[in-house]
Amino acid sequence: MTHLYPNLINGELVTTADSLEVVNPANEQVIGRVPACGAEELDRAVAAARAAFKTWSKTPVDDRRAVIRNMAAAIEANFDELYRLLTSEQGKPHHQAQHEIGACAGIMNAQSTLTLEETVNEDSDTRFSRTRRVPVGVVAGIVPWNFPLLMAVQKIAPAILTGCTIVLKPSPFTPLTTLKFAELIKDIVPAGVVNIITGEDALGPMMTSHPDIDKITFTGSTATGKRIMEGASKDLKRITLELGGNDASIVLPDADVEKVAEQLFWSSFTNAGQICVAAKRVYIHEDIYDDLSKAIAEYAKTVKVGDGSEQGTGVGPIQNKKQFERVCELIQDAKDNGYKFLVGGDVDPSGSGYYVPITILDNPPEDARIVAEEQFGPVMPLMKFSSDDEVIARANNSEYGLAGAVWTKDTERGVKIAEQLETGTVWINEFLHLSPFAPFGGHKQSGFGAEYGIEGLKEFTYSQVITVKKDALV
Repeated sequence: MTHLYPNLINGELVTTADSLEVVNPANEQVIGRVPACGAEELDRAVAAARAAFKTWSKTPVDDRRAVIRNMAAAIEANFDELYRLLTSEQGKPHHQAQHEIGACAGIMNAQSTLTLEETVNEDSDTRFSRTRRVPVGVVAGIVPWNFPLLMAVQKIAPAILTGCTIVLKPSPFTPLTTLKFAELIKDIVPAGVVNIITGEDALGPMMTSHPDIDKITFTGSTATGKRIMEGASKDLKRITLELGGNDASIVLPDADVEKVAEQLFWSSFTNAGQICVAAKRVYIHEDIYDDLSKAIAEYAKTVKVGDGSEQGTGVGPIQNKKQFERVCELIQDAKDNGYKFLVGGDVDPSGSGYYVPITILDNPPEDARIVAEEQFGPVMPLMKFSSDDEVIARANNSEYGLAGAVWTKDTERGVKIAEQLETGTVWINEFLHLSPFAPFGGHKQSGFGAEYGIEGLKEFTYSQVITVKKDALV
């Protein structure tokens, strides 16, 4: 009998009569079960959050900071158990799981230091006006399967720091690490302030339409984000959407081929490419295209694809069968169209586990599905370009605008290109770096709103202006 991981509702660990199975993507074996919550459990969680909001919103901010730091300490104290559990349900190699768990504690500690200052609008002889930030209320957080605990805490920490309470739904594919976290914080967080419930996909729309939820914060696909936006419009819920991306990396002709090859590889293939800001389109200047494409392909051949719990694994499996089939479909489309592969391209369907070999394509056309669509898997299309204006136009020719990168020794030129890219984040000579002190959000159909930093905190608040007319009643 596999272990049943309970939910956290109103400070208590609870289960349901029905449960969902959680599968290890490395071998397709069931590794745990979680409650299958529906409307009844959601109502209980929201009611608990609503009741807790009355006192939590009035709790001194320093006390709220202390709770967040204690939650981070619980993560640190249980580091080994959490990262191993994360690998078993998500598939990422142990060293990448360790990085995620460590980042969770670091992000919570960092965000606990942020402060929303009041601002003075007017201080004249006749009037004093100030703007303060007040918490929105009950927040619903909906979390994807690629970074399950990281995405959970980056919603929980700012919500409760601002005085909100939260009901969080992990992905049914990867709920175990988050539910273990729920167990660890049960006696740290006041009852009802943080509630974590699991269920199938139908639970998400229930949250979106729930009349006692004031805000939705969602990370996931653009298609789902549009449905959330539509549902939230019925009662004008506040929403933050961090959605898909088709992120472009631009490599200028002065880049050091040997130094940049390995970094470019991992910008695409970390977490088996299942990162919203992974490099999904790589544009290489024609002067160095042949040398750099060869160097990336040669490095790729040294990286082990396998079970994330095995020593030496660099790229693990795709997390779930549905995404595995989508990535295989995109690769097959490239093969059917006769595109050239430098590495990979052949998926073995006979074994257990959702493994896709490292796949690198050689200069496919711009309208190829493998280029125009977000792959979200271990697939990297390399394309040639000849001028800055050309590559900027090609990089911007996307419905997405989440992140991008420029690789060059000429920082001034790199920044000039970055400023013309239609994305929320652009890195120069690095990748995948997000700071808890800097806002992160997308342009175009990559969503709107922000996470992290002061801008991210404001997403969980309303502005309130208080104006005092001096000597009005004297």
